[in-house]
Amino acid sequence: MSLPATAVMRLILRRELKLSFRRPDQLVQPLVFFLIVATLFPLAMNPQLPVLRQIAPGVLWVGALLSSLLAVEGMFRGDADDGTLEQMVLSGHGLSLIVTAKTLAHWLISGVALVLVSPLMATALNVPSSAFALIMAGLALGTLTLSWLGAIGAALTVGLKRGSVMLSLIVLPLAMPLLIFGASATDRAITGDSVAGPMYLLGALCLFTTSLAPFAAAAALRITLE
Repeated sequence: MSLPATAVMRLILRRELKLSFRRPDQLVQPLVFFLIVATLFPLAMNPQLPVLRQIAPGVLWVGALLSSLLAVEGMFRGDADDGTLEQMVLSGHGLSLIVTAKTLAHWLISGVALVLVSPLMATALNVPSSAFALIMAGLALGTLTLSWLGAIGAALTVGLKRGSVMLSLIVLPLAMPLLIFGASATDRAITGDSVAGPMYLLGALCLFTTSLAPFAAAAALRITLE
């Protein structure tokens, strides 16, 4: 008897989370990288508080973008190398469902963690606490969108021995609008202006990638498996 789609997604999510907690370095690495990026920028530039507040939007979003990419390459590679991905396909469930579950697991492992520590990074950059909620909301949309874009890049490069460079070349140009709107929303939150415009655009990008990325990544994986 075939399991319903929701049950399959729960099983894959549970498996991915268990595997990640067995390898704590994959959980800590994006957070440490995010911390390093947020620390190096103030050291390399003028450490005066007004300057730090001015560069905070760019630092937070560039750090989140690069940190999210660290764990993307292994999203499908391990399962493709040991044959697990083929077994999932042979189970009769669609590749798009598998992609959706694995992408959500990646976001829960890396994206949510970055969102939760962003107030700490923002404090180091002299961002007022009144902007924390909006910054976290923007990063939540942004990191989820990055996970979807990363899923497409990981699916396209899963068959390459050194796919990390190609993955970056695929994902980073696609993430430029996200970076622009996200930094704009953060800047408006810091200055107290309305963030409705850039936040709506972030939400639109998130919905767009959520609706199309599973099928695009599934098509790329299907070509690799065949």
